[in-house]
Amino acid sequence: MSVFAKKQLLDSNSFKRTLTRIAHEILEKNAEPKNICLVGIKTRGIPIAKRLASKIKEIEGLDVLTGDLDISLYRDDLTELNEDPQLQSSNIKGDITGMDVVLVDDVIFTGRTARAAMDALIDLGRPRTIQLAVMVDRGHRELPIRPDYVGKNVPTAKSEIVLVRVEEIDGEDSVYISVKK
Repeated sequence: MSVFAKKQLLDSNSFKRTLTRIAHEILEKNAEPKNICLVGIKTRGIPIAKRLASKIKEIEGLDVLTGDLDISLYRDDLTELNEDPQLQSSNIKGDITGMDVVLVDDVIFTGRTARAAMDALIDLGRPRTIQLAVMVDRGHRELPIRPDYVGKNVPTAKSEIVLVRVEEIDGEDSVYISVKK
């Protein structure tokens, strides 16, 4: 399978503005910012969560709890993806019990990743609320899951791929829509 870039949806500046907007929306929805915990879903959700935490610190002057979550063993398609899955560690610096946890991911598609992340999170504690923030919602849900915070809604065909690129991993901040060939 080859992937061909079709169209850039967000450049670096619009990516940063989107993060700022999402940070403001998180603060507006959560009356007590000190109860917010941002948890990035591996891989690209982690740097996005860290950047949201930085934006919240800029806005409120408050350090919010952050962490990262590996959902590998919680996926319902585990054996289809890899015969020998390797669990990487999840790392949340603090207790999530009673917290307003915002799961952060790059793209929501079928909803299965978000479901697996909720299962993994519940094994770590009992949050007061679980919310979901994504840079891109591309539709095609298979489960009744809807993000609370969306950077960009992008109607897609199932044959298309949404590529979220982050500076920390990919050397640039951008979002592209591509076609599988």
